[in-house]
Amino acid sequence: MAFFWSFSSVPLLGLLSLFLTTLQPSSSAAAHLTTTSIRFRKPSTTADVPVFREAPAFRNGETCGSSTVDRIHVAMTLDASYLRGTMAAVLSVLQHSTCPENVVFHFLYVRNEPQVFSSIKSTFPYLNFKTYRFDATRVLSLISKSIRQALDQPLNYARIYIADILPANIKRLIYLDSDLVMVDDIAKLWGFDLNDKVLAAPEYCRANFTNYFTDAFWSDPVLSRTFERRKPCYFNTGVMVVDMDKWRKGKYTRKVEYWMVVQKQKRMYQLGSLPPFLLVLAGNIKPVHHRWNQHGLGGDNIEGKCRSLHPGPISLLHWSGKGKPWLRLDSRKPCNVDHLWAPYDLYRPSRHFFEE
Repeated sequence: MAFFWSFSSVPLLGLLSLFLTTLQPSSSAAAHLTTTSIRFRKPSTTADVPVFREAPAFRNGETCGSSTVDRIHVAMTLDASYLRGTMAAVLSVLQHSTCPENVVFHFLYVRNEPQVFSSIKSTFPYLNFKTYRFDATRVLSLISKSIRQALDQPLNYARIYIADILPANIKRLIYLDSDLVMVDDIAKLWGFDLNDKVLAAPEYCRANFTNYFTDAFWSDPVLSRTFERRKPCYFNTGVMVVDMDKWRKGKYTRKVEYWMVVQKQKRMYQLGSLPPFLLVLAGNIKPVHHRWNQHGLGGDNIEGKCRSLHPGPISLLHWSGKGKPWLRLDSRKPCNVDHLWAPYDLYRPSRHFFEE
């Protein structure tokens, strides 16, 4: 079940009441990283891991096929820092899925955090999921300092290596960031026809594409010709449908890594793992309706100021940007859109949390 947003038809004060009506089940590197340039997150302790209440069990509808044959594969990253967001995202996918038992989650992690793994199991006792360790040393020497520390974390680059990490029998995959909620049936996104493309995602051709790269890039006589035979548009890598076979056969991981090596030498961009994806694929993906990634709700990458929803139908809300809804809600300074995330929050702030 998706919902439709129109500025003219609903006042902002009625945002939450409107939304609540929708909540029905339904390689080695060429350069080396200096330790002074990038700061990585410290390992989490047990005290850092939030406590969550148990989610309800979601069962398949009568029209669902076999849960072992008709599977929908979803990949996400997993760590303590974004665990609260991950829990909400998983709940939203299951709650709005017609066939929730057919959804298989694949979680990629860098650090072995047993408390995080046990939280997933206790919060979603019936969840079909697998975990995979992402070897951060594979990407450490390729990471360049970006505009925001969170973008520099090795786990943020794990999406580049998913096709190498997951089993070869997984032919198609939906990748989702942890700072989003889905308000529509994921099967609709899963069934999208990629035609001959390796990747499908919403494209935003009205965005100023030149802003994603530095003046040095555009003034370089060789680099500036990268998109010469394409019509590049910005796309957000937080929501992607990927043909895993085409990715592997086309050696796209190496293609993205190539640009990360060039970046170490030329400083072409400042937005983490996104620009190398654009350099390889912008203008050559299958566009998906914008409803599947209402992104930017976390504001810009510097201040994270509040933003409003764009008019039109919405199937997925994405808090990309600096501001995360759980942090703004806890600070008692939420944006209006953060109240749309709150109903999916399974966080239990204390042992005295009241449950019906």
